Amino acid sequence: MGFARTCSVALLGVEGVVVEVQADLEAGVAAFTLVGLPDKSLSESRDRVRAAIVNSGETWPQKKLTVGLSPASVPKGGSGFDLAVACAVLAANDRVDPRDIADLMMIGELGLDGRVRPVRGVLPAVLAAADAGYRHVVVPERTVPEASLVPGVSVLGVRSLRQLIALLNDELAPEEDEEPADGRPDPMLAGLTLPGVGHGTGLADTGTPDLAEVAGQGAARTALEVAAAGGHHIYLKGPPGAGKTMLAERLPGLLPPLTRQEAVEVTAVHSVAGILPPGRHMVEQPPYCAPHHSATMQSLVGGGNAMPRPGAVSLSHKGVLFLDEAPEFSGQALDALRQPLESGHVVIARAAGVVRLPARFLLVLAANPCPCGRYGSPGGMCDCTPSMIRRYQGRLSGPLLDRVDLRVDVEAVSRSELIGGVGSAETTAVVASRVREARERAAARYTDTPWRLNSQVPGHELRTRWAVAPGALRSAERDMERGLLTARGLDRVLRVAWTVADLAGRDRPAGVDMERALELRTGVRRGMAVATGEQR
Repeated sequence: MGFARTCSVALLGVEGVVVEVQADLEAGVAAFTLVGLPDKSLSESRDRVRAAIVNSGETWPQKKLTVGLSPASVPKGGSGFDLAVACAVLAANDRVDPRDIADLMMIGELGLDGRVRPVRGVLPAVLAAADAGYRHVVVPERTVPEASLVPGVSVLGVRSLRQLIALLNDELAPEEDEEPADGRPDPMLAGLTLPGVGHGTGLADTGTPDLAEVAGQGAARTALEVAAAGGHHIYLKGPPGAGKTMLAERLPGLLPPLTRQEAVEVTAVHSVAGILPPGRHMVEQPPYCAPHHSATMQSLVGGGNAMPRPGAVSLSHKGVLFLDEAPEFSGQALDALRQPLESGHVVIARAAGVVRLPARFLLVLAANPCPCGRYGSPGGMCDCTPSMIRRYQGRLSGPLLDRVDLRVDVEAVSRSELIGGVGSAETTAVVASRVREARERAAARYTDTPWRLNSQVPGHELRTRWAVAPGALRSAERDMERGLLTARGLDRVLRVAWTVADLAGRDRPAGVDMERALELRTGVRRGMAVATGEQR
């Protein structure tokens, strides 16, 4: 009889649970039993492991073999347990010393020829191993850069099971042939991406488009700057061709690069989703996700038949989620955004378990004023009836819009703005520098607090700990008494006012900042804000 154990990781969303892989050999009829709540892909590891061990030149034990995955109550899936199962079987068969693998964390899929293939979710798996106290992990060679992002963990990359056996036994590791460089896609990278998902949700690798390319739209550009500086959600409404999509696509360029911690969080989500670009093992720029309006609720917030996978709200974590033609999305899908907009995460419950996914994103909604898009245009060519316009605009529910801080009317671009304004608009770099300074001012104010952006601070804290200028809230309080603002709306106006003050270099919001915040919130032009905007 023989017994051995090693460890691997089961991923529940983007969080990992350490799983002990135990192998037990007993006298009896030769059989291979895998227990511990495996899914279909994990159950098939019995055939992969047997073939990989035999094709690696090792002897398959002709005994009763039981492999247990503990804790048995945690759902387990995927092919990332193959390497741990194979090593536990070999150790139970005395091919390697069981003590050498007892404290090793192993992650990787085995091919039938014994080669170790990369899998998705290596980064969150290694993070879970580090949190559990493991300091040595074995991963496929192709995922070593991704696993090395976790500090304090020694990463061993292997190309084949033969190499790992030799290293564990202090033998000379055999050389494995590289894949032929004939221009074909590398088959060893197939496990890192999901079919049909592509290599990312962001913009093309040609670079981030420049804000200077947007003609006119002074008010919308100002709102975009405020949104980037304070992390405020924004709603752009205007006729087709006015530049709503162009503005949204340029918003990620205004955001500062991700910090190390943020980059690891975003990379973990993208690794689990299978959208990390080949050759890039860390996402350093804010992601940009723009799903089609036919997207389902599950594709937006996450879902799946078994354990849920990240949706668009998680893929745009620390970045921008752009919903073009927002009224065309289903009402159920739009209203599902209300919880992550408030909490910064989404909790998905399924029969197999509950998954918590990060979802701290900046939402950009874009919509036409009516189904034909010409309502309110100077030409007056709208063919929509009043009831059609009401129904179309009513597809965005009040509770959802109440969570959107900035609402901007994007007017059609005039001929003079389109032709005469070439080269006069500010570039992305210029606006991004002001955004960075405003964020630094806010971060300094919120030192020793869990917040860094104005949009993250609870309204109660803003009202009690950081006072505005005397009389600055007079207009907002009057609008609240008239029913034009909800309590949540007042808090959001206050947050926007702090962002406007940060951009202007003021220590606290004055009356003019509150007027500008109210204008951006309600879309109603205020006299003081208009005068200040003209002077600027």
